[in-house]
Amino acid sequence: MSALCLLDLTAAFDTADHELLLLQLEHQFGLCGTALMWFRSYLSGRTYRVVYAGGTSSVVYIVCSVPQGSVLGPVLFVLYVADLADIINQHGVTLHSFADDTQLYLHCWHEDITTAATRLKECIIDVGRWMSANILKLNTDKTELLWTGSRHSISQLHCHGPSIQLGADTVLACDHVQLLGVIISADLSLDHHVSIVSLASFYWLRQLRQVRRSLNDESAAILVHAFVMSRVDYCNLLLAGAPKSVTDKLQHVMNAAA
Repeated sequence: MSALCLLDLTAAFDTADHELLLLQLEHQFGLCGTALMWFRSYLSGRTYRVVYAGGTSSVVYIVCSVPQGSVLGPVLFVLYVADLADIINQHGVTLHSFADDTQLYLHCWHEDITTAATRLKECIIDVGRWMSANILKLNTDKTELLWTGSRHSISQLHCHGPSIQLGADTVLACDHVQLLGVIISADLSLDHHVSIVSLASFYWLRQLRQVRRSLNDESAAILVHAFVMSRVDYCNLLLAGAPKSVTDKLQHVMNAAA
């Protein structure tokens, strides 16, 4: 069996403290001198204001956060939380992160699943403490848990597997979770994910069909690629080796798009 826990952070990019980040860059990653001054200049002195209906709000100075939508924003956040890896490894849990999406996972035998759930709980508690100390907030009521394994192993679980109690919040095990836009099922099949992609694709094809007569071929092709084929292509490498009953659903979408 394997447990996958998707941690949810509240406004992660918005609360990263500039001074803590600069200390991390200096002491953990060895930046100093001009390079460190570049990052200090990049982060400091930022302001924002709102202009609406001819009115302008007062200027607000940004004393925390990493700029969203920037090239450096996700990189700086990953560096900001780099110490989490050491804390998580102490519990024998594996960490994988992409910007502010943080996933914990561990493996165990079926008979050790209760012990594994306890170990995962203790790890998440320590992660929450570290985040509180570094001005981040772990959103336990949106944290998700998935127990995966063979269909035989999954069938022996009670209510999708043991849950995790985090303070007042209970993280119940799900039968599927969404990870970076891909729906992962407990049996690791992609049938549910492909079904969702197919439904969304056919929805947009129906919308495009209503205006097709008003479009030339080039415009129609651009819209089909933007609204349909982009969904089919997203993370399609995961479908390598998938059964024909799964991939046929996407083939029907491509035929309809053509």
